[in-house]
Amino acid sequence: MRRNDDVTFTSSALKIPPFLHHQTKPSLPFFAQLAQTKLSFLHSLLTRARFPNSPLLCSASLSLTRPSSPGSGPKSLPVLCSASLSLSNYQLGDSTQNDSVVAQQKSGGASGVHGPSRYDEERVLISEVLVRNKDGEELERKDLEAEALAALKACRANSALTVREVQEDVHRVISSGYFCSCMPVAVDTRDGIRLVFQVEPNQEFHGLVCEGASVLPTKFLQDAFRGGYGKVVNIKHLDEVISSINGWYMERGLFGMVSNAEILSGGIIRLEVAEAEVNDISIRFLDRKTGEPTKGKTKPETILRQLTTKKGQVYSMLQGKRDVDTVLTMGIMEDVSFIPQPAGDTGKVDLIMNVVERPNGGFSAGGGISSGITSGPLSGLIGSFAYSHRNVFGRNQKLNISLERGQIDSIFRINYTDPWIEGDDKRTSRTVMVQNSRTPGNLVHGNQPGNDSLTIGRVIAGIEFSRPLRPKWSGTVGLIFQHAGARGVNGNPMIKDHYSSPLTASGKFHDDMLLAKFESVYTGSGDHGSSMFVFNMEQGLPLWPEWLFFNRVNTRARKGIEIGPALCLLSLSGGHVMGNFSPHEAFAIGGTNSVRGYEEGAVGSGRSYAVGSGEISFPVLGPVEGVVFADYGTDLGSGPTVPGDPAGARLKPGSGYGYGFGIRVDSPLGPLRLEYAFNDSHTKRFHFGVGHRN
Repeated sequence: MRRNDDVTFTSSALKIPPFLHHQTKPSLPFFAQLAQTKLSFLHSLLTRARFPNSPLLCSASLSLTRPSSPGSGPKSLPVLCSASLSLSNYQLGDSTQNDSVVAQQKSGGASGVHGPSRYDEERVLISEVLVRNKDGEELERKDLEAEALAALKACRANSALTVREVQEDVHRVISSGYFCSCMPVAVDTRDGIRLVFQVEPNQEFHGLVCEGASVLPTKFLQDAFRGGYGKVVNIKHLDEVISSINGWYMERGLFGMVSNAEILSGGIIRLEVAEAEVNDISIRFLDRKTGEPTKGKTKPETILRQLTTKKGQVYSMLQGKRDVDTVLTMGIMEDVSFIPQPAGDTGKVDLIMNVVERPNGGFSAGGGISSGITSGPLSGLIGSFAYSHRNVFGRNQKLNISLERGQIDSIFRINYTDPWIEGDDKRTSRTVMVQNSRTPGNLVHGNQPGNDSLTIGRVIAGIEFSRPLRPKWSGTVGLIFQHAGARGVNGNPMIKDHYSSPLTASGKFHDDMLLAKFESVYTGSGDHGSSMFVFNMEQGLPLWPEWLFFNRVNTRARKGIEIGPALCLLSLSGGHVMGNFSPHEAFAIGGTNSVRGYEEGAVGSGRSYAVGSGEISFPVLGPVEGVVFADYGTDLGSGPTVPGDPAGARLKPGSGYGYGFGIRVDSPLGPLRLEYAFNDSHTKRFHFGVGHRN
């Protein structure tokens, strides 16, 4: 069988570049900010670096000539059409070049004619279409032959084809992803012209080499290529795998991506991954007013140790954002931002953290309401005056000196906190406190004759250590000494109240105790409606014979459930005391933060207690919310076990419930609460508070 000398299709081999020609520049939001900083390294990541040695993607040509006829002269043998197709050299990130097709048409001796020639539309009748290997033999794998035939759209048996249609089908065969070359060849047979697509399949996949991926999990790569072992490499699938790898980096905010991919001899796929490691991290202080660099008061190492981003790590924008939030929670910065810059031509990144310091501290004044006042909200008003310093010695250490004063309440407190003890890798904080307070004793020992009130004076000194235990969990341990006693309205020490109930456990004017404290706290998102759990235990240590020996456990839990625009909040608290403890330390039940509808402590005073509450809040107008609620509390029958049974002497019921409605308004002081409640004794009562319920 001879070749037809008048109708020929020829094509050069098609080689696969490192990436599919149709792959376009990735849309990576986390690179956008860095592109604005004109980082050369990130620019190379964004453009995915050119491949200067990329081979020619495709070159195909079709020439058609009219058969000579007897007696015809040269003028009767014109060239009907001569056309060629070429795809430009592959350049990653430029889809316009990737898909460009340069067509050159010639008619006679003319060249350079722009636009399609009329000869492009000349059609040649094809009687048969076959797919063969590059030697013209049948393919060993019939599935690949089927893939090639399925890719053909125009080239079918008994069809009249143009140059353009043949070129487009060549492109479709290559685009199927299974073949690295495709050459159309026309053969004249006695039945007509046979069009043979000579293809060269890709190699079978037998191994993977990945270079430069220090954070990409091996299992991720294994899973991505697991189904391809022993199969012919499909470039489209390879492109999808590369996209999934780049997506893995994007989802984690990591500066990394596949920069090169090629198929080596033996069916080995070689991937090169570019990851931007952190070369250096520095702190730059900016002036609050001008924004110009200035000298800061905070020691740089105090800020740097807060960062989880370290030198040598692949830079992650998500991790960087968390670091920014962590620095802001220190309370000494007004603004914090990360600026990445290229570290020369090393392919690494230098990070500059711009920080704007807040004023270190000063004097302040405020106010509040005491929860221990039962004779009305106005008599419970408290004024406060404080001095604070947020950044002692430039190490983020806090000093707070405050004085709160009301008609009955009086608290003088000194706190010194080191949020992170130097040299500790567990982020342990230390707080030293001294406090002298006088608070109402009405919660347990109310209803004195003539509405006279007694007060509980406490002198407290202690030290506490806190650290994060795991995500959303924190723990605190401490050692606290307390010297406490009761005083009457005239300021004289008291041992018993009007009902002859003892006011101290030791029988003296004061009780002394050394408390070992342990507390564990779980917090969800930190919002009022998020989940919360607190476990607190205090153990009295009788290092001195007169010191009290007891154990007190207290727990609180809260769960928020969103119901459309409304928020349902469920809370439960409870506790128990074992041993010898001061009567004024009994659990008081009833009041604004307990069972609403009752006065403070009016439900009971017990050695044990349990209080449950449910409320639904809903938006009303702007910062105003409406709320409906129901509370229940009980001393679990433990009132008589408190020394002197102060609850029984005052005929407290020991259990009760309340329900009602109210409004809440956001304010600079916190949420202002005004609630109207009914209790099970059909008594009505207003409650006013600042802040959320405990």
